[in-house]
Amino acid sequence: MVVATGFFDGVHVGHRHVIRQLVEAAAVRGDESTVITFWPHPRNVLQKGARDLRLLTTLQEKKDILHGLGVDHVEVLQFTKDFSAMTMREYLCMLMDRFGARTVLLGYDNRIGCDAAGADEVATAAAELGIEVIRTDMVPSEKGYAVSSTKIRERLEAGDVQEASAMLGYDYSLQGVVVAGNRLGRTIGFPTANMQLYEPLKLVPGNGVYFVKVRALDNEYFGMCNVGCRPTVGIGNARTIETNIFDFDEDIYGLDLEVTFVSRIRAEVRFDSLEDLRVQLEKDRDACRKVIRHLCVIPSGRMESRNL
Repeated sequence: MVVATGFFDGVHVGHRHVIRQLVEAAAVRGDESTVITFWPHPRNVLQKGARDLRLLTTLQEKKDILHGLGVDHVEVLQFTKDFSAMTMREYLCMLMDRFGARTVLLGYDNRIGCDAAGADEVATAAAELGIEVIRTDMVPSEKGYAVSSTKIRERLEAGDVQEASAMLGYDYSLQGVVVAGNRLGRTIGFPTANMQLYEPLKLVPGNGVYFVKVRALDNEYFGMCNVGCRPTVGIGNARTIETNIFDFDEDIYGLDLEVTFVSRIRAEVRFDSLEDLRVQLEKDRDACRKVIRHLCVIPSGRMESRNL
């Protein structure tokens, strides 16, 4: 096996750089490629106050992306405090004994084991064990800094979904089931599908209104999504994810919904009346349609799959 190991949250462009080299190295050697990842996130296990750390990908999303990149095997190890006590050398031995690792790829900032061994130490120990090490370089963002899952979370929390998507290498999305809301949007001409996430730890972008792509009933649509606490209708409301799907009037309660974030339209604000809110929503929809005009759509408003 040729092995890469890490949490790989988001499987962003830096991770993909590692994965490409993993798959290529396996092909050259006539071996199979394996990604060893963990669940749950180490910070949620080891750091006090980090149990609410939000993730960029669910475990299944991560597996699907990795397999889509050509990885032969994705192995998930349960991350516990006992597991975290393994030294770097013990971890390398485990990779050899359990997974048949003969070649290991190291990202530029990989640290392994409870001793937090860096690339030089790992390479020395690996050579003594007969493991080949391939090192990968840092992948910078367009703004020059290193791409990381932490940076992407920061941009999403700030509502900058475009910068986040640039670092991910794909548009960020949420998946869930449509649940009943207060139906207030329907009374002002903007019915919404309220989403309950399948993975509670999935990170939700910062509050605001977004232009989105929507997948429902096995079709793709455009829409606009409000993430927030609906301050116009009161204070102390629970945070919701509400999507107005353009050119759509189907009953989808209890069904799957995927919302993909393309760009942020504005911040969430409180309006003095529902009429003021309705007027602003019309402006928001117009702003979305200006973007749509630059994309290829079919007359019904559904998107052709190639636009996804």
